[in-house]
Amino acid sequence: MKQINLLALFLMCLCSSSIFAQKNKKMDIIAYYTGDSDLIDQYEVQQLNQIIFSFCHLKDGKLTVDSPKDSLTIKKLVSLKAKNPQLKIIVSLGGWGGCEPCSEAFSTAEGRLKFAKSVKTLSDSYKVDGLDLDWEYPAIEGLPGHLFQPADKPNFTALIKILRSTLGSKYELSFAAGGFQKYLDESIDWKAVTPLVNRINIMSYDLVNGYSKVTGHHTPLYSTNPKEESTNRAVEYLLKQGVPASKLVIGGAFYSRTWQNVENINNGLYQPGEHIQGVDFKNFASTYTEANGWKYFYDEKAQAPYWYNAGTKTFATSDDLKSIKAKAAYVKSKNLGGIMFWELTLDSPKNGMVNAIYEVKSAK
Repeated sequence: MKQINLLALFLMCLCSSSIFAQKNKKMDIIAYYTGDSDLIDQYEVQQLNQIIFSFCHLKDGKLTVDSPKDSLTIKKLVSLKAKNPQLKIIVSLGGWGGCEPCSEAFSTAEGRLKFAKSVKTLSDSYKVDGLDLDWEYPAIEGLPGHLFQPADKPNFTALIKILRSTLGSKYELSFAAGGFQKYLDESIDWKAVTPLVNRINIMSYDLVNGYSKVTGHHTPLYSTNPKEESTNRAVEYLLKQGVPASKLVIGGAFYSRTWQNVENINNGLYQPGEHIQGVDFKNFASTYTEANGWKYFYDEKAQAPYWYNAGTKTFATSDDLKSIKAKAAYVKSKNLGGIMFWELTLDSPKNGMVNAIYEVKSAK
């Protein structure tokens, strides 16, 4: 009898440790993807839980695939699920500058229903698993010239409601949320929207951006001063709004933001400058070198890297392997839903940023 009890206890402990291990590793890795049907084969897709095809757009109020090339890409992504049972393929509406008609199209019940029905038709046709709304931004200014109005906030709620009722409970529904305070305060009715979506993809990057006249960390994990935007600041705000941790996905940046004419004060950090084109992560190793005049710094408080070139007075900010691992560890420590990033084609195909995230996810 004692042996049986010991055996039962052993099996129970084994089962518990297995469940605990699985719980620790439950962290979705989500890739936005702008590439074509061939390029995806270069990447370690087996490490991903979701690929979000970017982007579809509105045409006559309906969710529309832009071209035969995009159609082929979506079909290729869906075919990857045969070898990767955990993989879900999502289509995204919008993007920066890609949601110009959204405010008007979603301003009426008829417009919202028309869109929801078109999402179902497209999803059934391509056999995708869900929709990600990337409306930048409801109720506040996004791309200059795009319509935004106070009614966008309740209209966004109504849009989510009709999407959920039209598509059913098994359909993945998410949206890309601005990681900055004005969006968090003014764009979304968090209490109404949260129960209806699977996840909220926080764009915790571009927190200083192309419109910023002063340098800073564009995708920091933590704020270094009370006024500085950061990943943690957005997460803590949403947790206080009652958003479950499991629905929060933080963002990583696989690209740098760069400024020129930055004086050599504080190694270029928090200094005036003029924004210029940045660099993809896959080109960091050949660009940000000492031979090219660059010096690397890591802000331990922000958990964010930056580079300064005193010769050319140029400053750059991004995520890198160290900071993306810190973000992945943060996701695990906070029991968040996962980490997403912009975007897969900017990564090194092997042993890059995705692999760094996956290593943290897989570690015991």
